[in-house]
Amino acid sequence: MKLKYFYLLLLLNLAFNNLSGQFPRFKALAFYSEDVERAHVEFALDAIGFFQDLTIGGGFEFDISNNMDDLMRKDLADYSVILMLNDSPHTKEQRKALQEYMEKGGGWFGFHFAGYNDSSTDWPWFVDFLGGGVFYRNNWPPMPAKLVVNPMHAVTRALPDTFMSPTNEWYQWKPSPRENPDIEVLISLDENNYPFGLKDIIPGGDCPVVWTNKNYRMIYMNMGHGHRIFTDPTQNQLIIAGFRWVVASDKKGNVFN
Repeated sequence: MKLKYFYLLLLLNLAFNNLSGQFPRFKALAFYSEDVERAHVEFALDAIGFFQDLTIGGGFEFDISNNMDDLMRKDLADYSVILMLNDSPHTKEQRKALQEYMEKGGGWFGFHFAGYNDSSTDWPWFVDFLGGGVFYRNNWPPMPAKLVVNPMHAVTRALPDTFMSPTNEWYQWKPSPRENPDIEVLISLDENNYPFGLKDIIPGGDCPVVWTNKNYRMIYMNMGHGHRIFTDPTQNQLIIAGFRWVVASDKKGNVFN
């Protein structure tokens, strides 16, 4: 009798696994570094906790690495999205691996310092990937900012026209990514912020802070400095929507359908 009961439980378990076999729906791999500015480490640790909370229920797998050489792992294509929380590839091999992953349809979700580049970066593909802009200037100290939303995108359609974003260091790029026809800007600094800063000033000009390159499955968000980034529900909604959109845009199929 006990043996029959055991087999019954086994069959029920197998049936349940078949019904719930869609979970986890996808895999995500997040990269971070502790050898960067302290505020960028604070953000990365908060981000790891934020995304780990989103895995409740087993909807997706969230793996974490502080070793960029993991870009060269053989199963990289199994990950629907790579998150760059506060760092980017450094070596020639790491950069080649990311480029090949993206050009084969991979997903990228980058924050703040992960998109930083200047005249010394020497990585033309990455500059083009981000829209052709190079870091120009920033505000200092970190400050909250009023942001303007482009509502004509799936990521932003549930957001208000404007909202106040928590304290962050904001980058301005030259030329503005908006000038690139391959770039769709989703959110920008409101011009009413200017002049912006106390020590380092952004006096004016176009300043996109969230955008996508339409040639890739990617989103860049300038948010990512310090421990206040996840303190606003509107911004949290933006981050979740951006993450979900990158995954849902996979050419292999929308895992949420």
